[in-house]
Amino acid sequence: MSKRLLLVLSAPSGCGKTTIVNRVMKSLPGLVFSVSHTTRLPRPGEIDGVHYHFVAPGVFTQLRDGQPTGFLEWAEVHGNLYGTSVKEVQRHQRAGRDVMLDIDVQGAAQVRAHANPITIFIAPPSLTELERRLRGRGTESEATVAVRLANACKELACIPAYDYLIINDRLDEAVESLRSIIIAERSRQRRTPAGQAMHWGT
Repeated sequence: MSKRLLLVLSAPSGCGKTTIVNRVMKSLPGLVFSVSHTTRLPRPGEIDGVHYHFVAPGVFTQLRDGQPTGFLEWAEVHGNLYGTSVKEVQRHQRAGRDVMLDIDVQGAAQVRAHANPITIFIAPPSLTELERRLRGRGTESEATVAVRLANACKELACIPAYDYLIINDRLDEAVESLRSIIIAERSRQRRTPAGQAMHWGT
């Protein structure tokens, strides 16, 4: 069986990553998100096992410390723990699916330490444009915009560590760039654009 892809995507907040990824996943079969574990409580409408695996802190700690079958990466964010389960990723790959992780630059560095992912960074055309997009949401305070822009500068400095860079200047082109990367990586594994392994008789 062909080895399945492990794709890591990172981007500053406001770059349109979610929109790009959702469009690509609708157009390419055999591609899934790994559902992360978290210790935070579910928000209204969130379903356990769909949006996150919601677990108690003690359970999370047991999973985290169960290396090498614990977490590929984990972090504490606003007092809650989040992590990507090795078993979750392996389960999808055994089922013949390529797995995509949506994680920050610190998480991406952790994954590189445990696996050989294909890393993709999605960036804005400029910090000025990123600021315009953040303000255009109408949901960000001035303080939040300032924090997000400061974080973006730090994240953009990590671009050289990534295999691919996509500039989200025009949405359709950014979507096609991500599609092309995935198709090219599948082709390297002698698989079709849809992810199917090719076999020829002798």
